[in-house]
Amino acid sequence: MDVKEKIKQQIGSDRIVLYMKGNPQQPLCGFSARAVQLLNACGVKFSTFDVLADAEVRQGVKEYSNWPTFPQLYVNGELVGGCDIMTELYQKGELQKMVGKAQS
Repeated sequence: MDVKEKIKQQIGSDRIVLYMKGNPQQPLCGFSARAVQLLNACGVKFSTFDVLADAEVRQGVKEYSNWPTFPQLYVNGELVGGCDIMTELYQKGELQKMVGKAQS
């Protein structure tokens, strides 16, 4: 399986997937920590993938999404964006609606 297929499987494995540095219990960058806080504040379950654990996936996700930085949030297979976009959506109440619909 090539890396693009692997990423498609990961994104398809859950309705809410966060590619981040580290894991929810121990984020390894401030932006990843903030993304986890936002999703936790929404009260939803989500899966994560530590991009520092797999260089091939880390590079592959950047190419797959055409987005150069992490974290990257996917909801229902679609890229939402990174920490700044998540924060903006949360402040408008849109992130809560988006992930809430995905969960139901």
